[in-house]
Amino acid sequence: MIHSNYVLITILICALCTQVTRWLPFLLFGGKKEVPKLVRYLGTILPAAIMAVLVVYCLKGITPLACPYGLPELISVGVVVGLHLWKKNTLASIVLGTVCYMLLVQMVF
Repeated sequence: MIHSNYVLITILICALCTQVTRWLPFLLFGGKKEVPKLVRYLGTILPAAIMAVLVVYCLKGITPLACPYGLPELISVGVVVGLHLWKKNTLASIVLGTVCYMLLVQMVF
């Protein structure tokens, strides 16, 4: 019985925290209030910074001295960059880059 109470309390706390984080921006910046310059600046800078971190994270496991020498990853990065420059569609670039990587790893390398 006590175990189920802990689970219920944990779920309620998680739900409360989720709701607070969803509603807080509207409470702080809602209505006619102007969004602070810092928040606007972070909104323009953070997407590119997050993408850079994701690229580093995805490529950290490459072993350039062992076969396949990181070729599937580098080819897939090239596909993502090429598609993004060509079509300017982030979702399509990521999805097709992932498909390219999976095909290379499963069928070629």
